[in-house]
This record gives sequence, structure tokens and C-alpha cells, in this order.
Amino acid sequence: MASQHLSQDEFFVGLEKLLNHRKGSDHGAVYLTQKRLSHGQDVPPPTRDRPFPDLSLSQPTPVIVRASNGKSGKAKSGKVKLSTIVEPHELDGFYTRYAEVCKAGMTALKPRDRSKKKAKARKKKASS
Repeated sequence: MASQHLSQDEFFVGLEKLLNHRKGSDHGAVYLTQKRLSHGQDVPPPTRDRPFPDLSLSQPTPVIVRASNGKSGKAKSGKVKLSTIVEPHELDGFYTRYAEVCKAGMTALKPRDRSKKKAKARKKKASS
């Protein structure tokens, strides 16, 4: 997928595909990030008296939500990066749908196999 910001509907379709692709896989990860979009705002530059800008804003700012499968290195051709921008007045509806998509995608994920780690811990404890 392209690295441009998608519409919310396109983002959810892509996120569902990304989570479904991971369902039967033995390994892999899906990274979800969210942060306030603050570029382009009138923030005064830092001064000697105030080295850090005051980011307390009088009005809510948009949020950028990203999803990625985290592939890098030689497998860059398989890397999927999704992002969308959510306006403040759309946040409640977006997060409701986001939670539904994430829950549906994560319920079928295969749990991590921790039996090797537990066996190693038991062996270490027994030898002590």
C-alpha cells in the first residue's frame, strides 16, 4: 500500500487485511501507533527563558493513526504501512470502529509459544 494517508474506510480495510494475514502465521507483528498531529501550528520558537514550547492548545488537534507489519531489511517489498488522520470531532466514532476491528483481528491470532522459555526456567531451577 502507499505511504499516503488513507481515508478511514480504506485504513480499516487495510488493517483488517493486515491482521488477517497474521492469523495463521507462526511469527510476525502488527504495530499500531497513534499520536497528536501538531505540525503546522503556530507554536512560538523556544527562547532562553522558555526552552520548551508550550503545547497546551486551546482547541483539539487531529490524531494520526498508523499500522505496520514492521518488516524491514531484505523483505521491504512485503512491508505494509497504513495511516489515516482523524479529526477531533470524528474521534469517538473512529475509536469505536478501531476497537472492533482490532478485537476481531486479535481474537484469532495464535498465542505465543512460551513452552521453551518455561522448560528452560524449570531446568535452571532444578540445577540450582
